[in-house]
Amino acid sequence: MSLFLTAFAAATLLPAYSEVLLGGLVTQGLSLGWLWFWATLGNTLGSVVNGIIGRQVTRLRHKRWFPVSDEQLEKAQHRFNRYGQWSLLMAWLPIGGDALTLIAGIMRVPWLNFIVLVAIGKGLRYAVVLWLVLAATR
Repeated sequence: MSLFLTAFAAATLLPAYSEVLLGGLVTQGLSLGWLWFWATLGNTLGSVVNGIIGRQVTRLRHKRWFPVSDEQLEKAQHRFNRYGQWSLLMAWLPIGGDALTLIAGIMRVPWLNFIVLVAIGKGLRYAVVLWLVLAATR
């Protein structure tokens, strides 16, 4: 449960590092398949939260307290349109990945496409992390 919650938080704007916890749990001999599943699920669902927030941005963007200018938002949308939905495969990136999922929400990417692409990218990332941890502990 702690891995799921940490992975979930790591996909949002909250500061969390699920890879560190995942590595520690691997050394405890827990099932690699389940560790991969819970980390991927938590991180993917955290990105869905970003997508939901993104879908709400258009109604909030003209508030004085809104942290992003119209110009910044338009630039981000333009960049996202350049690479399209496939850029969600890169949502695992530590810098920019959360922004991708937020922009995808703003762009109203269909939920099925959003979830499948984000889950593939995040699942591959956690597979690589598991492989690196196993290689380092042998």
